[in-house]
Amino acid sequence: MAEEAAAQPTQAAQPQMRILGQFIRDMSFENIMAQKGAPSDVQPDVQVQVNLDAKKRSAENQYETAIKLKVTSKAKDGDAMLFLLEIDYVGIFHIENVPEDQMHPYLLIECPRMIFPFLRRVVSDITRDGGFPPLNLENIDFVALYRNEIARRQAENPPKADA
Repeated sequence: MAEEAAAQPTQAAQPQMRILGQFIRDMSFENIMAQKGAPSDVQPDVQVQVNLDAKKRSAENQYETAIKLKVTSKAKDGDAMLFLLEIDYVGIFHIENVPEDQMHPYLLIECPRMIFPFLRRVVSDITRDGGFPPLNLENIDFVALYRNEIARRQAENPPKADA
């Protein structure tokens, strides 16, 4: 028992996260098909672009993570645009016990993973209410997205060799 008690103080505290709030910061839905009077029986080709952003808020241990989606839907048999959805969905988090060197990936992987199901529902509702079948977004691999962004940044700014 004494060994267990002695080992506990050396263990690092577990990371803790609470979602304090989430909201739509900005949204635009353009039903181009309805504006042009296009036929409603076209087969859609949907493209989704995802961008992430995170920042520290002024309150202690509070952070903000945003998922920015751009969803375009075109007719498969042509270039006719059906709809365009742009949404900036934000989560506000209280985070403790995450080491500083791990905070960046935590904010861009774990935080988006927590709010994504809510964003998926919003997108489904918007597209349904816009007169289209509800768009159920596939799961997003935020780890792969993060790694791709880090690789892209490293390719843009290769490390300088020592002279």
